[in-house]
Amino acid sequence: MGRIYCIMGRSASGKDTVYKELRKRLPGLRSYVMYSTRPMRDGEKDGAAYHFVTEEELSRFEREGKLIEKRVYMTVQGPWSYATVDDGQIDLELGDYLMLATPEAFVKLKAYFGEDRLRDIFIEIPDGERLLRAVNREMHEKRPDYAEVCRRFLADREDFSEEKLRAAGISRRYLNEDLESCVSEIIRDMEHDRI
Repeated sequence: MGRIYCIMGRSASGKDTVYKELRKRLPGLRSYVMYSTRPMRDGEKDGAAYHFVTEEELSRFEREGKLIEKRVYMTVQGPWSYATVDDGQIDLELGDYLMLATPEAFVKLKAYFGEDRLRDIFIEIPDGERLLRAVNREMHEKRPDYAEVCRRFLADREDFSEEKLRAAGISRRYLNEDLESCVSEIIRDMEHDRI
């Protein structure tokens, strides 16, 4: 029986980069692509980082009993939903999976798949560095939205509070000031899990 390794972290902590690096170095890990109603960013493709869908499509998944969890964020551009759907992408008989999640999603995934099947990987970086990374990333968008960067940064204080991390059972923390060290430490812990 496989496990689901959930990478979590505040915005601009580097979780997407860590995810990509782990996928590259551990090609046997299967991946799960989440669903979102947010607009695609420049350079994104549907089905790569997310399946981009409408609220109506998410409602259909819910009616069909396939919606594992859904979160709605009130952004400066309106509500954006993110969801995990039981669409056949995950079959724990086939092996281990790697996916991006939030503490809230992690709790619901544990309830759905079983606590013993989920592993937490929480990526951290000092707030000042995160804010600089977020602004730098936004500068490269065709239409930078700095108000949304600020909203996410402030929302992360509550969404990833120490109380919520403890309540979700998140204990594995990895400092991402140096990508190589961070990824190597995660891989060591994942290999230890398999013993």
